[in-house]
Amino acid sequence: MSKSTNNVTISGDKLEIKRYQGNDNRPTLIFLHEGLGCVDMWRDFPEKLSQMTGCSALVYSRQGYGRSDSCPLSRPVRYMHDEALDVLPELLTATGIEDHILIGHSDGGSIALIHAGAEDRTGLLGLITMAPHVFCEDVSVSSIAEAKKVFLEGNLRASLEKYHHENTDCAFWGWNDIWLHPDFLKWNIEEYLPRIKIPQLVLQGADDQYGTVAQVQSIAKQSGGSVVVQMLADCGHSPYKEQETLSLNAMKNFILPLIS
Repeated sequence: MSKSTNNVTISGDKLEIKRYQGNDNRPTLIFLHEGLGCVDMWRDFPEKLSQMTGCSALVYSRQGYGRSDSCPLSRPVRYMHDEALDVLPELLTATGIEDHILIGHSDGGSIALIHAGAEDRTGLLGLITMAPHVFCEDVSVSSIAEAKKVFLEGNLRASLEKYHHENTDCAFWGWNDIWLHPDFLKWNIEEYLPRIKIPQLVLQGADDQYGTVAQVQSIAKQSGGSVVVQMLADCGHSPYKEQETLSLNAMKNFILPLIS
């Protein structure tokens, strides 16, 4: 399978992208990373799913992450809305992608839900979200506060520097500061769920330290289309890493009927 790593410019800002070439007649899988993620932190998961489904894949680092351009801080409460409503549509246009399936983890899952629920999206065939958030929970805030301690006093900074390089502080504080801001306690995107008519697959770790089952219950109850929820035992916040085989198979089984 051929792959390429380069950049795309969106509103004057350079974003790091990686593409995997699949069959021309199949949709593109677009991967939206978590609040501390980037292209490289997906490891080889996108390539494996591309091979299993025959779909091309696009992975990108949002501004302020990985090798993308940096961004000003602090982030606004609506930073995920901005990504979903402004950046993602521009990215699709700039890369020439038509039929596609969004695959979002954590913040990336929330971005996918906002994007899909804002209006009818031409070419969007389905959504896969892992550990998405639709409202702010106490467990999220407490875990993110603990991450701040580990970043300042432990080895989290060194771990992130391997992936974010000069963007390490931008990536961490852009995520941490806004999630711990008092105004973020009122953050809620449930209004977008009833307008999502396309099929969804939601994967949630039973031991997710950043969110409870209430998140996926809300998605299943309020979405306007079909929703398949799969709870993963022995799994925390990152199903694609902690339960890779189960996650790959669940996604493959969701995607193939959509494209047959």
